[in-house]
Amino acid sequence: MSLRVAVAAPFAQNGTRRLRENEFVVSLSLERGWFTPDQSKRLVDVATEADLLSREGHDLVLAFDPSTVTIPEEFVPAEDLLRRRSAFERVLDALVATGAEKHEVVGAVNALQSDLEITIEAAAVVYAHREGVDVEELVPLARSALLEGD
Repeated sequence: MSLRVAVAAPFAQNGTRRLRENEFVVSLSLERGWFTPDQSKRLVDVATEADLLSREGHDLVLAFDPSTVTIPEEFVPAEDLLRRRSAFERVLDALVATGAEKHEVVGAVNALQSDLEITIEAAAVVYAHREGVDVEELVPLARSALLEGD
């Protein structure tokens, strides 16, 4: 997943799971040239929302081991990483990360949504649960979407 790769890069470069936020921004904007400083700060928000990063004062703490991520030399993240992703997109990413085919997951979730007459977010969470993929942190978002549909 390219969000995971983009977030891991500054930590892998420094061989740590903790960086000052300004070090993270400098790494992505000035050293790598992937984003502007403002976009790099936005990436922090997106990654925090996706539970890839947490904030501890002025520090950012990576939620996974950066050595588990391969960063191809030619890798350049797409700007669409900077937008907030829906619970459905996040569940889809989690399922695809397990090796599932994206088009098969989308089809199965759409069928489940139709069968259960629930929101796409709720259907995605139910499908992930049935597939044994832990997306517990997304349940509140799916629940909110379900309640908004009433």
